[in-house]
Amino acid sequence: MQKPFLRKVEKSQTLLLNEQSRRLQQEGKDVYKFGFGQSPFPPPQPVIERLRSAAHMKDYSPVQGIPELREAVARFHRQVDGVNVEAEDVVIAPGSKILIYAVMAAFTRTDVLVPVPSWVSYIPQARLAGHNVIKIPTLRKERWRLTPELLEKAVKSKMDAAVPSILILNYPGNPDGLTYAPDELAGLAAEARKHGVLIISDEIYGLLNHTGSHESIARHCPDNTIITSGLSKWSGAGGWRLGVGLLPKALSGAFKETLLGIASETYSCATLPVQMAACEAYQSTEAIGDYIKHQRRILSALGMACYHKLNRAGIGVYEPQGGFYLFLDFGKLPGAGISTAPALCEKLLADTGVALLPGTAFGMEPDHLSARLAYVDFDGVKALEASQKAGLGQTLGTAFATQHFSRTLEGTNRIGEWLAAFR
Repeated sequence: MQKPFLRKVEKSQTLLLNEQSRRLQQEGKDVYKFGFGQSPFPPPQPVIERLRSAAHMKDYSPVQGIPELREAVARFHRQVDGVNVEAEDVVIAPGSKILIYAVMAAFTRTDVLVPVPSWVSYIPQARLAGHNVIKIPTLRKERWRLTPELLEKAVKSKMDAAVPSILILNYPGNPDGLTYAPDELAGLAAEARKHGVLIISDEIYGLLNHTGSHESIARHCPDNTIITSGLSKWSGAGGWRLGVGLLPKALSGAFKETLLGIASETYSCATLPVQMAACEAYQSTEAIGDYIKHQRRILSALGMACYHKLNRAGIGVYEPQGGFYLFLDFGKLPGAGISTAPALCEKLLADTGVALLPGTAFGMEPDHLSARLAYVDFDGVKALEASQKAGLGQTLGTAFATQHFSRTLEGTNRIGEWLAAFR
């Protein structure tokens, strides 16, 4: 096949960096793996046991997902997020990533509005679906938040007002680890309603809001918000590939039929054993609730420790509010001879062994020296066991940090030491 007839699709930079880090480790080099955002925690043991007991199940499931799981997901999100969702509104897929793409692919033409910085796959997926992308640059001084004013400006910049608009909103965010307050969500929802914007609310990190106070924008904009989530982050099961979509009742007709049609012609269904395991995960039991709370306090404690070290080093960064990311703004580094974010990350990896993902992966301009740090290079199994042993009533103190966070904090220190040499 001649090259002019092939699409130009680069490999996901997160996966590429993970492979690069693995190669360096195989060469015997010590690498601080802060580039790939994979949960370090194990899935809950009852969920693992349910998967094991269902391993013999080999049949295709209904495209939309098995009824037992859709009912469990709907009940879980009604209780946890307070959203009005029933089993028939739930779509199950092999990962929320393919669900987001399928939603965009359901349209023959649309403008996809993407606040920047944003997760690495939103823009490539929109372009793969043949859509126009409108990037909405946000500012560090405004905590990288999308505002109603920025949303309105983006909508008014459209070439054709008759073309539908899709806004992709992700919070707590990847790459920034920040979230939105209820009044901020209300303002965005009002603007979206005003202009008829469909919202894909990627809430994959919602349950890892560090204070447990996540609120869905669907509560403010229920008729035109599609929520996506799944097991990869809060249940530590990224490789299992289980995503969920919560559709508004206003889209239960033609749109839903189109979405399921796309699913039937592409991924067919999520694997049945994993769906059975997910039935166990989506139970609002005390054990599942405590499992999530232990993750939150571990990630909050470590994230804050990393934040303080980086802030003292003069790096522009905000206190994390959810998930396991920090977005670093290095400013200008004239003494280092570095002019682009990719060059910054390449030199940092070569000099210190610290692997970060450059801001360009998240839609930032190359000359903006920014990068994402995923503070997940620690033994999540041991940290979770120690936290559970200590009990939720106890504060994770210095001894806990020394025992379980030492490697992550050492890598964070290396960034500050490296930077000091150029200032």
